[in-house]
Amino acid sequence: MLAELGHYALVLALSVALIQATIPLLGAWRGDQGWIALARPAALVQCLLVVVAFAALMHAYVTSDFSVLNVATNSHSAKPLLYKISGVWGNHEGSLLLWLLILVLFGAAVAMFGNNLPASFRARVLSVQAMIAVGFLAFVLFTSNPFERLLPAPIDGRGLNPLLQDPGLAFHPPFLYLGYVGFSMAFSFAVAALIEGRVDAAWARWVRPWTLAAWCFLTLGIALGSWWAYYELGWGGWWFWDPVENASFMPWLAGTALLHSAIVVEKRDALKNWTVLLAIVTFSLSLLGTFLVRSGVLTSVHAFATDPARGVFILAFLIVVIAGSLTLYAVRAPAMKGGGLFAPVSREGGLVLNNLLLSTACATVLLGTLYPLFLDALTGDKITVGPPYFNATFGPLMLPALIAMAVGPMLAWKRADILGALQRLKFAIAATLAALFLTLVLAYDGPWMAIPGIALGVWIIAAALEEAAHRLRLFRAPIGESLRRLARSPRSAWGTTFAHAGAGMVIIGIVASSSWQVEKLQVMRTGEQVAVGEYSFKFLGATAIKGPNYDAVRGSFEVRRDGAHVDLMTPESRSYPEPPMETTEAAIRTGWGGDLYAVIGDPTADGAWSTRFYNKPMIHWIWMGCLFMVLGGLVSLSDRRHRVGAPARRNKNAKPLEVAKSVAGE
Repeated sequence: MLAELGHYALVLALSVALIQATIPLLGAWRGDQGWIALARPAALVQCLLVVVAFAALMHAYVTSDFSVLNVATNSHSAKPLLYKISGVWGNHEGSLLLWLLILVLFGAAVAMFGNNLPASFRARVLSVQAMIAVGFLAFVLFTSNPFERLLPAPIDGRGLNPLLQDPGLAFHPPFLYLGYVGFSMAFSFAVAALIEGRVDAAWARWVRPWTLAAWCFLTLGIALGSWWAYYELGWGGWWFWDPVENASFMPWLAGTALLHSAIVVEKRDALKNWTVLLAIVTFSLSLLGTFLVRSGVLTSVHAFATDPARGVFILAFLIVVIAGSLTLYAVRAPAMKGGGLFAPVSREGGLVLNNLLLSTACATVLLGTLYPLFLDALTGDKITVGPPYFNATFGPLMLPALIAMAVGPMLAWKRADILGALQRLKFAIAATLAALFLTLVLAYDGPWMAIPGIALGVWIIAAALEEAAHRLRLFRAPIGESLRRLARSPRSAWGTTFAHAGAGMVIIGIVASSSWQVEKLQVMRTGEQVAVGEYSFKFLGATAIKGPNYDAVRGSFEVRRDGAHVDLMTPESRSYPEPPMETTEAAIRTGWGGDLYAVIGDPTADGAWSTRFYNKPMIHWIWMGCLFMVLGGLVSLSDRRHRVGAPARRNKNAKPLEVAKSVAGE
């Protein structure tokens, strides 16, 4: 009965979304306040209906209702409760329902907390958001119904993919979708602005918190996925330029550029058309990622294996969204003239350089991801574009962006002096030279490219700290004045400091772990030991164990350093009966210097075991840096200016007294 209730709630949600997509938009065009006011309750009702549908599907999973086809295909009665819950979105139909839930939650958030928006503009935003919801509701109802019945019901289900039965993958998709779908708000704000024909500082202030929230969620989602691949897949890597990994990385790059360009619109009333275009492109890339994952055109550990008919539906929806928004952009953008002239060497100029490099880097990733698909469709030839292409194209583009990232915050608005900015970065330059020298001394035998790589990470971190010290006039003014400046500093500035320092930490983690990694693969018998850098691994044997829904073999390895006991590491090789699959569970020991990583594989005919060990220096800096970047975004999001809203829009024909009253809120 609850399954039918969930299905009926989706049907009602589609009806409400159709009303929300049309009536408030017409009301804003006609100036009808009654029709405009309909947007808010419609968004809330639509959200409530989708919540009911999602709760109905989750109830079916938790209670193991195998009369629901989706549950029978993707769950099992022996699964732990966490994986029954995560099984809701561990499949095509359920993940689409999660996407839809997050979409309507963002719309409801604008309806409830968007009181600083003009009523007509909010109605347009919610109407555009409802148009997106109509597409996904139709997709769910007509091609991907999660409530389809299976009669007679089987005794038990087939079980969730064992690779997804992991805490990291339980939380990775929700955060990733919060980022993907969160960019729909930037898209809706951009399209609403194009319909209204107006982009200004107030619009930039309105759109920034929603974009920033989506960027934080997507950053955290990508970091969780990378961490999961590192410890779960057993190959010791954290990123492989997989097409589905790229599908999440591309909107992150575009969203990062969007965040920076919106600052220029808000501060200098420039880059209006470019910022609107970035908002459209960012969400379009999110939809492209949805198409790649669900169309069946890719084979990946991350992709859902679905029939091509669903891919055709998503492709058609993608074309409608992109073509429609870009057509509107082509018609309305020329009328939106920007102001705020600035010199090439200025804060604005630095942000433009940031945008150009990020956008070009995103384009190279897009080309490398789609080229094999186009070639296969046109000629039938199958090729793979792997890490060598991306490393050779993406890295050189990001290098100047990372170098400039440290200098940009030191530049003045409108016109700046590059030499003056570098003089204010004396400490950062000294720290970079010291890091270059120390790395050269400690790693004199190479690899040589790692030496400037570490220095680059130090340059970014030191410059972020020195910019914060410059803002507080630390050591250049009495401590009381520095404390007063600290109390008055906007949180968005501190968010920039944390995010930029986090980026430097990521660079150091990538360079150190990839340059000085030690890897050993061998076959071992009980009692044998292997040296891995400064450590030795002694194989103590393997024992069979039984988990809640799997059988496993657990290996025991004593780790020593200079003869002293360090740790006992116990990796596992697991075998799942439903569905049948073998997985590895790496044992990882994290220390200040890096990670020790152990994997046990298959036995040989003579009773030995295949094993794999890694020593990965400073690899945990990658995820620590990502957390610092997310922390920076959250600190910026808590800025008071985002809570109090944007400055009031001024009517050019209004008298000065009327403008003053408008700003005062009278």
